[in-house]
Amino acid sequence: MKKEDKNILINSLKSTIEKYNHFCLADISGLDAQKTYELRKKCFEKDIELVVVKNTYFKKALELANGDYEGLYDSLVNNTSVMFCNTANVPGKLIKELNIKSEKPLFKAAYAEQCIYVGQNQLEALATLKSKEELIGDIILLLQSPMKTVVGQLQSGKNKLTGIVKTLSEREN
Repeated sequence: MKKEDKNILINSLKSTIEKYNHFCLADISGLDAQKTYELRKKCFEKDIELVVVKNTYFKKALELANGDYEGLYDSLVNNTSVMFCNTANVPGKLIKELNIKSEKPLFKAAYAEQCIYVGQNQLEALATLKSKEELIGDIILLLQSPMKTVVGQLQSGKNKLTGIVKTLSEREN
């Protein structure tokens, strides 16, 4: 491959890295055609861009991209596929779901929510990671709960107060 072609490929990978907030490195070697087709179909359904990369090109693209990806370099060995997405936990959930049926794809590493996850033992942490939107939703729910309680108590107190006033007015008559 000519040097110009390599540079075009590396710059294309760099722009893809910068386009997506999160990505996951996996080893999908050994999957037959049918399982690879199913993996690609599920990635498409979950809005994941699956790209098979050459490790040296991907490493150069990471070096050129904005961000600190140094912790991923050791994971760039053997066959590497990259799952790019905008929701951090989606690739982890997909790999975990597929690992129930077989041992491939094998999770290697991930860059999610500006953190690096390396090794198969980190797959559970990645799969259960909450997105920024989910965390904001949880905070809003937590803030709403005490307010709902106070409003409910005030409304129930209003009924009691009305009943007391009514009883007192009936006694005077």
